Order: sequence, then structure tokens, then C-alpha cells
Amino acid sequence: MLETGKKAPEFTLPDQNGQMVSLSDFRGKKVILYFYSKDNTAGCTKQACSFSELYPDFTEKNAVVIGVSKDSAGSHKKFAEKYSLPFILLSDEERTVIEAYDVWKEKNMYGKKVMGVVRSTYLIDEQGIIVKAFTKVKAAENAAQMLKELTV
Repeated sequence: MLETGKKAPEFTLPDQNGQMVSLSDFRGKKVILYFYSKDNTAGCTKQACSFSELYPDFTEKNAVVIGVSKDSAGSHKKFAEKYSLPFILLSDEERTVIEAYDVWKEKNMYGKKVMGVVRSTYLIDEQGIIVKAFTKVKAAENAAQMLKELTV
């Protein structure tokens, strides 16, 4: 995990519509940047749908929600359409942002050690500074947890 109080690494990645999106596009807003392993898996779907349900509350608090995984923009588009996700999903097929945010880790999958994305969420302030960092977050609780962090 990256340290709080540090500048969040800048990035530019394609979203689910193929548009290039940069972190700097959101200066002046809080950013909930969450990393997940794969579109359409049980936990990741639960997490995305929770963010979707609470999305009006995030926008009310001048915050944007951005999900990042290694899936392609096309996969993200289908995922977003299937669940009517109102927020940005970024495709990081080369893992540059995933690695920059230190969420590519060794994990245990069915007794085997594999490399993968550890479900993690960063709260970045209006100036691009990391104010909170959460690792190994619970998929179903993450959105509510982040909304609560915005009101602290």
C-alpha cells in the first residue's frame, strides 16, 4: 500500500468507452480509486453494485468513483452495461497503475501461491493526495466504508 499523505501516482488509462482518463482530470474532487481483480466475479460484482447503489451519495459529496482492473475496456463496457454501473471503470491490462499503487501481490488461491490484485481502495483528496488507504477490503462493505470516510 502507498502511504497516506503522499501524492497519488498520476495515470492515464482507457475507460469502458475507450476514452482516456487521467487522475488529474479530477482535481478539485475527491476520488475513490478502487482496485479489483476481475469483472463479473461474485465479489467484484457485489463491490461494483454497492458503489452503484451509493453513487448519488458520492456525487453529492463531490467525489468520483473509479474502478481499476486488468480487464479490457470491452470487458468493462459489458460489465458496466450489465449492472448499469454509473461510474468509471479503467482498463489496466499492462498493470502499470496496479503496480504503481502497490496492489499487485502474491495471493493464496486454493492452496496455490499466485500473483494478483489485492482488493484495495484509496481515498484521494482534491489536490491529489492520498488521505486513506485500505487493503484487503470486504467487497460488500467497501462502498459504505468509503462513503463514511467522506463524512469524517
